[in-house]
Amino acid sequence: MTLPSNLLQKLEEQTRLTSEDALTLFEKGDLLALGHFADLYNQSKNGNTVGYVVDRNLNYTNVCVLRCKFCAFRRNKKDEDAWELSYEEINQKIEDLIAHDGTQILMQGGHHPDFKLDYYTNLVGHIKSKYPKITIHASPPEIHHIAHVCKLNYHDVLSALKEAGLDSIPGGGAEILDDPLRQKISSGKCNSAQWLEVFETAHQLGIQGSATMMFGHHENYAQRVAHLQQLRDLQDRTQGFFAFIPWTYVPGNSPMAGQQVGSHDYLKTLAISRLFMDNFKNIQISWLTQGIKVAQVATQFGGNDLGSTLLEENVLRATGGANHTHVEEMKRIVSEMGKSARQRDTFYRYLN
Repeated sequence: MTLPSNLLQKLEEQTRLTSEDALTLFEKGDLLALGHFADLYNQSKNGNTVGYVVDRNLNYTNVCVLRCKFCAFRRNKKDEDAWELSYEEINQKIEDLIAHDGTQILMQGGHHPDFKLDYYTNLVGHIKSKYPKITIHASPPEIHHIAHVCKLNYHDVLSALKEAGLDSIPGGGAEILDDPLRQKISSGKCNSAQWLEVFETAHQLGIQGSATMMFGHHENYAQRVAHLQQLRDLQDRTQGFFAFIPWTYVPGNSPMAGQQVGSHDYLKTLAISRLFMDNFKNIQISWLTQGIKVAQVATQFGGNDLGSTLLEENVLRATGGANHTHVEEMKRIVSEMGKSARQRDTFYRYLN
């Protein structure tokens, strides 16, 4: 590893890295050495335990006013294959989740032009009253969309959703927190400051969540580092994130097309995330975009969680490039790496 001696010392002593340090690791860091340091750092925080959660994404509609270039899921309101789930269909999906010992749903839908705040509070309230043990996620861009459509501030929207039964917020829609880049790939979606404001407001209201980064499209290393820095700064202020999830763009048949980054770039980014995001206890591995074999290796590159079994996920799978797994396979790959797999809940508390 061709690194400055002071940076190497920081890695050995597990002291905080600067954004300049992180950029140097991207540009000059040796993959295996980064994995070594990231694994040591992870073990100091989490031992040899690798978590997973049993859940499903609840895609309540595919109608969306946005035209994100990486999305193959969205439809216009008048398209023949546009849809909205009924409460009966939603109940069936949740009952199937419970039958598989599942504990959470991620509410993820398009930015529907007609849905106001009462649609979401009614939906969350219905689920929570009928299935009180199921935890409910809802993502920042949808919070921003509701606030925009209803001319409300984030505090009022989040307060109403929390009262209805919203438990936490996943980090969806972050992509890369760089506005010129966001304008290029997801024009119309909330900007970087708005995404961060949704989370800071949620944290102030006691709603925790996860943070994400979708990389491997048009961004450069400096933009990745700036993204990580903004998340780390917010975590310093609020301590409201329970996990960070870096995942790779999947071209498939999405309008943006392009090439998917390989395992080398993914593992390097994962390791640097563990080393730089020192105020995040949990770093989640993206088997959905990288596949189960790379996910197995990632347990030695700083990742301590395999995320969800995803009994249902339609957004990434609409690209035709997503992967599949199940609980027994997760347990097997973790065991083969000399680690222990444990089921957890939304808040990264281990079950059983």
